[in-house]
Amino acid sequence: MAVDEAVLQAAGNNEAPATLRLYAWEPACLSLGYGQGIDEIDTGRIQSLGWELVRRPTGGQAILHVDELTYAVIGQATEPRLAGDVLESYQRLSSALLAALEILGIPALALPRPDLVGKGTSKNPICFEVPSNYEVIVGGKKLVGSAQARKHGGVLQHGTLPLHGDLSRITQVLHFPNEAERELAAQYLLMRATTVEQVLGKKVAWNEAAQAFIQAFQRNLNIKLLPADLSDAERECAQGLVKEKYGNPGWTLTRGVK
Repeated sequence: MAVDEAVLQAAGNNEAPATLRLYAWEPACLSLGYGQGIDEIDTGRIQSLGWELVRRPTGGQAILHVDELTYAVIGQATEPRLAGDVLESYQRLSSALLAALEILGIPALALPRPDLVGKGTSKNPICFEVPSNYEVIVGGKKLVGSAQARKHGGVLQHGTLPLHGDLSRITQVLHFPNEAERELAAQYLLMRATTVEQVLGKKVAWNEAAQAFIQAFQRNLNIKLLPADLSDAERECAQGLVKEKYGNPGWTLTRGVK
């Protein structure tokens, strides 16, 4: 998360090009949306399971990062592929996400949701139960969850593609009145969301999914991607952000921090 924000700051200052980051998580980590309340999360259960906890710079609800590919698209607010309002940029990026899934053999859709216009953030604490405009779905189930942040003169869009595993694991670390409610929440989540393995009936390796993303983003967004390391300035900025925010429990556990 610190690296993503460091690249965002560099891009906003015209010190870094538009960037696509692809990564995985080790160990499993629960990420909170930027303004999400910690009262929805059972931090004791997170610790007992050996998972980590972080607060994202982007909005949305809680996500359990495990067995997945995470993407981050970062660039200046004036970058043509990111310009315009949130929905316009979501729509452009969704076209690349759909193309990546098509390469993997997945017939997905990303449709507008006019019924959501003007509505606030859902009270549901789980990202993969919350519908959004141009969210990527397969067979009526959510497959890719995404969220945006616009700050430092740039745009950062995060998203996650669950490759395999039990999506209902996230309910193990949320507060529920009783275990019966927890089980109902788990069942409901599995009715609303899916993984690549469930769609295809086979596992897809992280590297295969990453190559599909690279190919699709280049083709659909008419951009040439070149492998690159962080600059010294980005590394230094990320290290500072770890101390200030992302590795700081006081920041992580505070709602709506600035």
